[in-house]
Amino acid sequence: MSGFVEKPEPIQVPGLVHLHTGKVRELYRNEAGDLVMVASDRISAYDWVLPTEIPDKGRVLTQLSLWWFDQLADLLPHHVLSTEVPAGAPDDWAGRTLVCKSLNMVPVECVARGYLTGSGLAEYNESRTVCGLALPEGLVDGSELPAPIFTPATKAAVGEHDENVSYEEVARQVGADTAARLRQATLAAYSRARDVARERGIILADTKFEFGFDGESLVIADEVLTPDSSRFWPAEQWEPGRAQPSYDKQYVRDWLTSAESGWDRRGEQPPPPLPRQVVDATRAKYVEAYERLTGTAWS
Repeated sequence: MSGFVEKPEPIQVPGLVHLHTGKVRELYRNEAGDLVMVASDRISAYDWVLPTEIPDKGRVLTQLSLWWFDQLADLLPHHVLSTEVPAGAPDDWAGRTLVCKSLNMVPVECVARGYLTGSGLAEYNESRTVCGLALPEGLVDGSELPAPIFTPATKAAVGEHDENVSYEEVARQVGADTAARLRQATLAAYSRARDVARERGIILADTKFEFGFDGESLVIADEVLTPDSSRFWPAEQWEPGRAQPSYDKQYVRDWLTSAESGWDRRGEQPPPPLPRQVVDATRAKYVEAYERLTGTAWS
């Protein structure tokens, strides 16, 4: 089983039509036809959206995305029109709301990997490939790849896994020209972000982007280069051959799979609420990532 432990009821706001409740975001359309994305403090793990929220998480991810959109602006246009909170919306929407251009979204998760870990490591250990791309012998968990690779995935519904697919399958689904543009944009954005992060003592191991079309123009959308969509590792602790410390929800995953939680991730029951110490440690990791990357204190 998977999905929401407790699916929230969307807030109704005059002039906005609610379109979708995602794992961590609510999506609306305003009267001008623009999309209004509101990042919640929800957190997901093991395909469940957990019943406990992480304070400030939605604001941290929104503000970090905005910072990264600026870092990538000369490479790719983005979808953000404004950060103004719609009239009649709750005060709590401040800092977590993006008014965005409505795009013709490409149904592909565009993943770039510069280091071997996660599902890529699992495939490599079986076949010495990742998404069908051959890699050299001798790589281990955390190894830097000879060059960044484009490893796309299909987009999954809430409670389901994204599924890695080959580049050829993406070309079959969206056309050869679009597939080539997605690969070029993904690797260019990853390479820029990797270099920016490295200057700040952080390794960007991998990340996923979403793109859409505004006419003929390919536009980067959704969140970008956050701890929810990326693996960030402290460079000073990088040590290939083991799982790396990371700026993400690893505290949550570790607690859920511990004896203390009493939860069986392969069983029928949903995960339990998170204890305060796990919530506080997870919030601290998100804030630390924001501060190290942007050079700005969180407030």
